[in-house]
Amino acid sequence: MATAKPALSPSSPALGPDLELSVRFLYYMFLQREVEERIERKLYRQGKILGGVYVGRGQEAICVGSGLVAEPEDVLFPCHRDLGLYFIRGILPREVFAQYMGRVGGLTRGRDGNMHMGDLRRRIVAIISAMAASVPVATGAAMALKYQGSRNIVFNYFGDGATSRGDWHEGLNLAAVQKAPVVFICNNNQYAYSTPLEKQMACEHVADRAPGYGIPAEIVDGNDVWAVYEATRRAAAHCREGLGPYLLECKTFRMTGHSAHDAGDYVPSYLWSEWAEKDPIQRLEKHMVARGDATRESFEILYAQVRREVDEAIAWAEASPLPNASTLTEGVYEEQR
Repeated sequence: MATAKPALSPSSPALGPDLELSVRFLYYMFLQREVEERIERKLYRQGKILGGVYVGRGQEAICVGSGLVAEPEDVLFPCHRDLGLYFIRGILPREVFAQYMGRVGGLTRGRDGNMHMGDLRRRIVAIISAMAASVPVATGAAMALKYQGSRNIVFNYFGDGATSRGDWHEGLNLAAVQKAPVVFICNNNQYAYSTPLEKQMACEHVADRAPGYGIPAEIVDGNDVWAVYEATRRAAAHCREGLGPYLLECKTFRMTGHSAHDAGDYVPSYLWSEWAEKDPIQRLEKHMVARGDATRESFEILYAQVRREVDEAIAWAEASPLPNASTLTEGVYEEQR
């Protein structure tokens, strides 16, 4: 079995295309998990983060596998468990930590203390709390791209609970009628807060809802990053060809409570162990080892690099000052010239 070079680095030019992509998958998924681990289980519990904390533990393959399909000028509408998208677009872990701690170095420059962040320069639209509320907005953005004659498209993320809201259905209908180039990506993690899927809809799959709007849909193993990547490539090609929207239902599981204050006691215990066996990071590791692309030692080198990166990011964010109250209205109101 070949041993990976020390080497296992997402920027290594010596890797073949499949291996390079696998390494990038692994790097971004582990980076998301490590950053969220520090946010939820360290900084939040130390009282350094106030307000809501929502993580994507166990769901990382969805945003990473799809995010690496998106082109730089495509527009992303993440939801609250899609942190990997930010890293893929070049946002630094230190900016995320500063954001959560309400520091000047965060994306909102200390005006918000959790995940309501975006960066229009990087074509990331900030999260809207009610997940389905982003669907009509994303559809509008896709229509704007179409009117401009652009080949770029929109990627819109939401959970299974969002698909039971009226604005989700209105947005899908508008996208279908207008043939808007938007890939709708459902993180179906089986629970809308504490409501299991079977108690919020009568159909078996979220994807069953798409044909009523004339939208093609696909059910994907959301814990297999390669499966997500390939399905997203098909969906993106469909949209770029001017054929209208496409829905991906990515089946996964939320390996945590709804948020940091929620123990998830309503989840049957067997589901935790059942889905732990499908962990997307471990599955990719096994795939890479089976192909002879990597060893456990090479993974640990990569993970140690990520942990150092995260340590440095936290130190930087904690050193970033709190905002001065005199700047409170900057970027809020138009200034008179």
